Amino acid sequence: MRLNDCHSFADFRELARRRLPSPIFNYIDGAADDETTYDRNTKSFEACDLVPNVLRGVENIDMSVKILGQNLDMPIYCSPTALQRVFHHQGENAVAAAADKFGTLFGVSSLGTVSLSEIRKSYSGPQCYQFYFHKDRALNRVMLEDAKEANVDVMMLTVDTITGGNRERDLKTGFSIPFKLSLSGILQFAIKPLWALNYLTHEKFSLPQLDDHVDMSDGPISIGKYFTDMLDPCMNWDDVAKMVEFWDGQFCLKGVMSVEDAKKAVDVGCTGIVISNHGGRQLDGSRSPFDQLSEIVDAVGDDIDVIMDSGIQRGTHVLKALSLGAKAVGGGRFYLFALAAAGQLGVERALELMRLEIERDMRLMGVSSISELSTKNLRFR
Repeated sequence: MRLNDCHSFADFRELARRRLPSPIFNYIDGAADDETTYDRNTKSFEACDLVPNVLRGVENIDMSVKILGQNLDMPIYCSPTALQRVFHHQGENAVAAAADKFGTLFGVSSLGTVSLSEIRKSYSGPQCYQFYFHKDRALNRVMLEDAKEANVDVMMLTVDTITGGNRERDLKTGFSIPFKLSLSGILQFAIKPLWALNYLTHEKFSLPQLDDHVDMSDGPISIGKYFTDMLDPCMNWDDVAKMVEFWDGQFCLKGVMSVEDAKKAVDVGCTGIVISNHGGRQLDGSRSPFDQLSEIVDAVGDDIDVIMDSGIQRGTHVLKALSLGAKAVGGGRFYLFALAAAGQLGVERALELMRLEIERDMRLMGVSSISELSTKNLRFR
């Protein structure tokens, strides 16, 4: 199977599964507990039908949107994710270059494997910073200052990771930072030597946003343990208000799922929220973002940019979310599997296929711009 054989999310997932050692593939593919929320995130779109119009003259399609002060050429962006150079040696540079080429937003995580400032200098497209709030308040201040100095466009504070989700696949394989694998996990690396060769012959893996501030010399740490041990469960709305004031720019909360929290985000001065359950990787049994989207848009859609992520695999998913009132959508696995499979070329193909799907589906819906989408286009079973 080659990159040119990939025509869908499922194809990219399969190519990544074939090329990655099992512990790494399962880190991307896995979720919390029984993974019911992960499964629901995509299935939630199935209860919603699109109602197309015809004879509308849709030769020219404009899928551009504006969110958080940023003009995007397409209504889906690459959500910031951790550890990208573990999946492919090009890591965040591949994703940033591809997003830049397609005119969409890209983000670096606090657990990113390239320097925030280096990425900002190398790519001119819109960029956000996924910020994790640590117990060490001095560290939080330094990281905020570093992001301001790097001239990042959007601060995106993740608020659903105050403790680690129960990611049982990682527990079974021993996936951690750095690697501390179970015997079966070691065997999986042995039978996928190409990944190991690329990993060992390129720049050493690191966490530039944290290396100067967090001592990880005590041994390997899982992502769940990092969340539980280092992130601050005491974070509250007063902390967010102070961050908003200090940042003094586009500030987005990622992980909002209730109307009450959406209203509080408006009250403390946030300019955007991302309705998200962290791709099903935190609280299993939580509601899917698409199921929750409508009531949040109804409550605060006129006051703040409402964005949705989790579960997006198709262009029709994007159009359904936009029709319900989301200003844009984010996706993680849709480009991570492509990154893992083929680096920058993989991410570019994933974005190009998504762009083509959205363009084709807009024509079939009888709309030439995103602004023409509305709840009139939808029916729920």
